[in-house]
Amino acid sequence: MATYAELKAKADERWQTLAHGDRAWVRVGTAICGKAAGASLVVESLKAELSRRGVQAHLSEVGCLGLCYAEPIVDILKPGKPRVFFKNVTPDQVPELVESYLIHDNPKNDSVLGYLGEGSLDGVSPLDQLSTMKKQIRIALRNAGHIDPLDIYQYIANGGYAGLNKALFELKPQQVAEEVTKSGLRGRGGAAFPTGTKWSFLARTPGTTKYMLCNCEEGDPGAYNDKGILESDPHTLIEGMIIGGYATESNYGYIFIRHGHEGPIERTEKALEQAYEAGLLGQNILGSGFSFDIEVSLTGDSYVSGEETALMESIEGKRAMPRYRPPFPAQSGLWGKPSNINNVKTLAYVPEIITRGGDWFAGIGVGRSKGTVILCLSGNITYPGMYEIPMGMTLRQVLEDVGGGVPNGKKLKLLQTGGPLGGVLSGDKIDIALDFEQMAQAGAILGSGGIIVADEDTCAVDMARVLVAFCQFESCGKCFPCRLGMTHLLEVLERISNCQTRPGDMELMQGIGRSMTLGSLCGHGQLGFNPVQSAFRYFAEDFEAHMKKGRCLTGQCTGLHITPTRTRP
Repeated sequence: MATYAELKAKADERWQTLAHGDRAWVRVGTAICGKAAGASLVVESLKAELSRRGVQAHLSEVGCLGLCYAEPIVDILKPGKPRVFFKNVTPDQVPELVESYLIHDNPKNDSVLGYLGEGSLDGVSPLDQLSTMKKQIRIALRNAGHIDPLDIYQYIANGGYAGLNKALFELKPQQVAEEVTKSGLRGRGGAAFPTGTKWSFLARTPGTTKYMLCNCEEGDPGAYNDKGILESDPHTLIEGMIIGGYATESNYGYIFIRHGHEGPIERTEKALEQAYEAGLLGQNILGSGFSFDIEVSLTGDSYVSGEETALMESIEGKRAMPRYRPPFPAQSGLWGKPSNINNVKTLAYVPEIITRGGDWFAGIGVGRSKGTVILCLSGNITYPGMYEIPMGMTLRQVLEDVGGGVPNGKKLKLLQTGGPLGGVLSGDKIDIALDFEQMAQAGAILGSGGIIVADEDTCAVDMARVLVAFCQFESCGKCFPCRLGMTHLLEVLERISNCQTRPGDMELMQGIGRSMTLGSLCGHGQLGFNPVQSAFRYFAEDFEAHMKKGRCLTGQCTGLHITPTRTRP
């Protein structure tokens, strides 16, 4: 069995060959955003062109750098040269790219995004000085876009599994949990519950079998950071899970991923295979005496399966519906055994927290909101992408300084934050900080980190209708306040959006919302009125125009909306 020092020495040797050898190293981002933009065709074109020209180079597929607006991104590291990033590369541009830079060392400045490393390029900014990069502090995303997610040795060469080695040989389980508590890390899946406290519940529960569960259902429209981590750096999650297992004295883990997310599934499963081969999973990890196993569990396309008890039902092979609580998972969870559930992002922070110490992480952020948050910006924004931002920055700074603001001279009207249950936030409320408490006071939540930006042409009534339609379709149907309440809300919103309002419609929706909040079994129903409540709170004029004047202020709601519904037994 290899020691960590032996694994690190082997990894460093391989990294030296790639990053400092006598051949160029070409990397292409092939995460979901890259593939959607044509990155797979770029890879094939590069393979063909390098072969045709007889150019000896290493070619790797990496994950998402986070600059989704620039995909497909190709970066080239030549011996003795800085690493150069090329944006929006198409297959037909590959021959010229190989000819101009790989062969003749002459990059086209209009296609160069930036560079990293020593040296400089005339007229080109360092990558870390781009507006989309310079305000980031990359912890969970530290390796994203830089390493091959299918090569465990690239992860180890960049400090991977050092935190696990430290935990196993220098710290007791309780000390590991204490470091996480000291860091101030809170869950990044929506509830923002203190992670160390959550782990302590499981650690105190007796039992010979305990489970660490990771939730990557990630069904929120506009959120793709969990998938981004798994596609770009799955080992940081795996390492975080093993450390969590050690801290809570658990012995088995499940990574719960939604069916259809093929990139995250394939790369996570391959990473697990490599971890077992390297002795970092299984029996007697690194000779420490601690044993831990992990497997991937797939769920069907069910948004509610992201709720922690519904997730456990799905792993057990049942229909994904929430359980009654108590008992809570720390006492009786998966198969009736003590269990802990964390989000991908939460666990991805753990290796660096253990390596650098809890005080280091606690030194980033503001108030009780420590560390960073990974935001996915989409919609009417100049630079859509996935950005890791320190807590405490304002939404305005994120949208304008990082995201480039609303394009085409339009005005910002609203933000849809925290998933469909998070509701909407007015465009004039963006001076609030990225802070769990401040966001809640403003009537919004950070949730899983998705932020959909909408400009002045967006109708708040239509936005609320779309969000409720999603929630209605995704209701599991177990409890009637949610099952019927969502359907009734959608029916009323359909009438309002079509300017066919009936007297008392707003009062009717408020009554439905109260019933859902008080009577629903899980957050899906309890928060289901949020989209309507927040939209009316900030955009009453949009509703009044539909209800009293018979018209849509933006002109969006011009025809009958037909929303598919399904009936639950």
